Amino acid sequence: YGCMTCIGSSGALQPAMETLVNEGLQAVCVLSGNRNFPRRVNPSLGHGYLTSPALVIAWALAGHIAHDMIHDALGYDAQQQPIRMRDLMPTREEVEEWVERAMKREFYVNRREIIWQGTPHWQQIAASGSMHYPWEASSTYLRRPGYLQRLPRDPAASLSLHDARPFLWFGDDVTTDHISPAGAIPPTSLAGKWLLEHHEDPQDLNLYSTRRSNHEVMVRGAFTNKALANRLLPPEKRGGGGFAWDADHQQILPAYEASQSWLARGVPLVVFAGERYGAGSSRDWAAKAQALMGVKAVVAESFERIHRTNLIGMGILPLHFCAGEAARLPEMDGSETLDFIGLENLQPGSTTLQLRISRDSRLLGEFALTAVIDSQQELAYLLHGGILPFVIQQTLKG
Repeated sequence: YGCMTCIGSSGALQPAMETLVNEGLQAVCVLSGNRNFPRRVNPSLGHGYLTSPALVIAWALAGHIAHDMIHDALGYDAQQQPIRMRDLMPTREEVEEWVERAMKREFYVNRREIIWQGTPHWQQIAASGSMHYPWEASSTYLRRPGYLQRLPRDPAASLSLHDARPFLWFGDDVTTDHISPAGAIPPTSLAGKWLLEHHEDPQDLNLYSTRRSNHEVMVRGAFTNKALANRLLPPEKRGGGGFAWDADHQQILPAYEASQSWLARGVPLVVFAGERYGAGSSRDWAAKAQALMGVKAVVAESFERIHRTNLIGMGILPLHFCAGEAARLPEMDGSETLDFIGLENLQPGSTTLQLRISRDSRLLGEFALTAVIDSQQELAYLLHGGILPFVIQQTLKG
């Protein structure tokens, strides 16, 4: 109900089914909501099929996605006669009759009169009023945002990006779910371990979506989707989630842990991707997590519109490959140095610039990119390092 399936909170699979999935069974979900991204409803469900609510029930009765709803029986009655989908579907008149019997105008009128009272649980919450929220260092739900620390007082005079490193390199259709999960927090994950270290009960780890005001949890969950494969790693090490090289290029670590080694050295990071980077839900944390990891630019063949805007809102440059340039990229291994030539001249509109890729001081190639900035305001956000720094800096000046 409600956000449950959408946010991946429909519950765990039956243990026997989970065992089969671990042994290689391709399990799927059938749902009537529109969140049919791979592994969204449950990490063990690799595919999702959209149908009507009635067909969701019918396929649950059938038990497998290959069932022929037109010709095959869903079950048998007491006389062993086949019952098919058409036998169970109500007529429009039957639906309207039940709507008339079950839905009453007074239900909504009565609810509207008491809606602001809240539930008894809500009424029992005690809180002191204040003009500013008193941040609690021990809270595992509300923490002072990490992306508001160490803000410069003034914006940059111009944009530049030199001596950056490739951090992650993905293919097409990396969704915001892949970048920042919303479902249950596994106890064995980095986010789950952080919560357990901060004295949370293993039964109360909750969802990433309910911990979205805790950047420590959210950034640890970024790029942990098992479907991700980082092309910067050796082929045998690419699968199973977003892993990356550390700053010494000695260890392959989960993306969060690897990013911390780069952040400690002040090295800017770049993500490479194919078509439709950031498709799916318009999840702000998909951009926030990358900013907290030290990502300064994403270079892709194309972006989903809202995610591109969210990247700019976090001070991250969304850059497009010019036609044919992505196919010319060398086989990078994460040790390369990246220099972006022409960012200093960035203006609203379309700006062409060059990406120089080097390894061991040897130039591997130059590649044409396009920066598309829709407005002077977007440029101002980038110069300030994002929307929130822009607002804070404007407030300080006022």
